[in-house]
Order: sequence, then structure tokens, then C-alpha cells
Amino acid sequence: MILTNKFGLPDTIVNVLKRPQYSKGAAHISVTELLSPPQLVQLRAKHSDEIEQDASDMVWSLFGTAVHNILQHGKGDNHIVEERLFTEFDGWNISGALDLQEIVDGKIHIKDYKVTSAWAVQQEKQYWVEQLNLYAWLVERAKGDTVGGLQIVGIVRDWSRRDAVNKESYPQAPIVTLDIPLWTYEQREKFVSDKLHRHSEASLSVQIGHDLPECTPADMWEKPTTYAVKKIGGVRAKRVFSIKAEAQDLVATLKDHEIEVREGGRTRCTGFCQVSQFCPQYQKYVDERSTTLES
Repeated sequence: MILTNKFGLPDTIVNVLKRPQYSKGAAHISVTELLSPPQLVQLRAKHSDEIEQDASDMVWSLFGTAVHNILQHGKGDNHIVEERLFTEFDGWNISGALDLQEIVDGKIHIKDYKVTSAWAVQQEKQYWVEQLNLYAWLVERAKGDTVGGLQIVGIVRDWSRRDAVNKESYPQAPIVTLDIPLWTYEQREKFVSDKLHRHSEASLSVQIGHDLPECTPADMWEKPTTYAVKKIGGVRAKRVFSIKAEAQDLVATLKDHEIEVREGGRTRCTGFCQVSQFCPQYQKYVDERSTTLES
């Protein structure tokens, strides 16, 4: 990876960011990669020396690493911290690093630290559900222990005391513990099998020189374009449609109303994917949107 420093961050910060912070060990795939789109994983491996990232975009991940290192010192007698587990499944060696395993009445309770936003801890984040259930699968498969519960420990980096007082459902403290639903072992194993099937297809495509399987709308965090009917000069929409013609029909029956086009997009591709510049699917999408706007 090529690390840039467009905003002149101090050398001490940049030097730390240059040092490898993560290793999946001798595994074919990590939990993080398993949950990532197969096309993204393959493109990242192919273009690892060409990927460019600015130091300013990595500050919060650095902060998260620091928090993990500090919290290791809070280890209790019934705690297992920062353990990386490995297991073989369908010919793949899979690994995952667990922040904290707390042993309670003979069962493992898994806790994962997240340095995150107030908005995030107020949402139902499917990624967190999937990640912790994969950790639970690893614990039961690799160690033979029973998992009794899953939790996210959210450290809210933008927490506001004022918002805690004035906003309903806002986190009441800068650290929030969230319970995560625990799937059955069978559900977890099927989930792993389905994910590995997609990654196997992508890996095979690379080996035989075929095009990579494309990302799904869910992979790309795709949001469709919608059409909001609202009063001219107003803020709130009277109704929001996914089909433009339906919005036009409603506007035709109302006075002083207009249609606001709320452009959709592929959020992951445009702001969170390191390999979008190398992705033929995304480049085709950009070209098609440019053509549409020009016309």
C-alpha cells in the first residue's frame, strides 16, 4: 500500500501507520475477509502494492488499535484477551481474532470493542451481528467451548453530553454495551458455507483467468434513487416514491408541490472501497452515470 500524507500529519503518526498492524496468521481467509465482497478481496490482493490511502483516513483505526492495546491491561482472572483462533472448513483455513472472551459459569461470552459513532450504536448493524456470530462459530468449532452471549462494547468517539440529555435513544454514556443475537450453530455454519462458496468462485475465476463475480447491491451498500413529493420551499416530503412516474402523478393532483430527486448511489464503492479504481464493475457504473447526466 502507498501511504500519503496530504494534510501534513506529524511524522510520529505517519510512522506508526506505516508499520503493519494486522496479520491473519497462516490462514487462507480471515473473518474480516470472509465478510467482505469476494471481488474486493481478490482485487485488494492483486493490487496491494498500488492501493493508495491517506494517513488522515486511518486516524480512527489507529485510535481503535490504541484502545485495544490499553484495554488488554484490564484483563480479569476469567478473561481471555486478543486470542486468534483457527479452524479448517471446506478446505479453507479460517482465522479470527477475538478482543475479549469472558468465562461465566463455564460458558464463553464474547465481547468486541468498537471505536465508533453515536449514530452507529443507535442502528441495527448487520455486520456486527455477522462478525460476532462468526467468532462464536470459531470458538465452538476450534475450542469446543459453548458460547453464552455476544456483545459489542461501543466507545463513542463523538459523544455529546447535551445530546444525551436532549435526544431520545441517544447513548447516555460515551461507552455503550450492545447485546447481539446469537444464532444457532447450524445457522452459523450455513452462513460460513454460503460465504465460502462465493469466495471459492472468485478464487477459481482468478486461477482460470475469468472475470471476477460482481458485487451484489448489498455488497456495495447500494441505495436506489427516490422521488420525494414536497411543498415548494418545504423540507419534509409528503410522500417518497421509487418510481418517478408515480411521483409525477401525485404532483399533478396537488398545488404548490414539486418533485425532489434524491440520487441513489453505491456508498461503499464511492467512499469506503480501497480498490474501486481497479474495479471494472464500478468503472462501468461511473461511465454509465456520466453518460446519463450528460444526456
